[in-house]
Amino acid sequence: MELSLISEKIQAGRAKEVKALVQQALDEGIDPNRILNEGLMAGMAVIGERFKNGEAFVPEVLVAARAMNKGAEILKPVLAAAGVKSSGKACIGTVKGDLHDVGKNLVKMMLESKGLEVIDLGTDVPPEKFVEAARDQNCKLVCCSALLTTTMPVMRDVVEAFKAAGLRDKVRIMVGGAPITDAYCKEIGADYYTSDAARCADVAAEICRSL
Repeated sequence: MELSLISEKIQAGRAKEVKALVQQALDEGIDPNRILNEGLMAGMAVIGERFKNGEAFVPEVLVAARAMNKGAEILKPVLAAAGVKSSGKACIGTVKGDLHDVGKNLVKMMLESKGLEVIDLGTDVPPEKFVEAARDQNCKLVCCSALLTTTMPVMRDVVEAFKAAGLRDKVRIMVGGAPITDAYCKEIGADYYTSDAARCADVAAEICRSL
């Protein structure tokens, strides 16, 4: 079976077909990591790029993400059964005032595929909740997402909250989302910015290995 077919069905938002194809791929003995990377992630990467270029819009991204999540439901227990040990712990959330979670959910799944344990704080997360989660759960990595230009400044508040709590040197703060840039990341004093979920997962894995 060609895994590109899964990618194509995700781009078309065909949730039921994605679920069936993922199961078929597993039944054929295809490595679950390949299914994840060459099927699910590849499909969302195309949609993400089209969204970034103004060729796709939020409804299409939502439908594609829903299709990907259906495939992920089949894959997750298989990946867990493979006995992948946690390579680190991260907390993730969409910042206060912002209710968008498609990007956050995608990043969460990709981080988990790299063997990280992820504490999902949800959406509309105030700075103090990021601090509390990092301290109580011993997270070395904090991932903040924002889709709106109006909520971007909260990321600076998150950085300042960690400074005020005396934890800034104990965590790495990663920021992302449609309006975020590397220049903005540097401006607010965060540690890392990545332009897409796949790169975010790679960088996060490197960070956790080095800590």
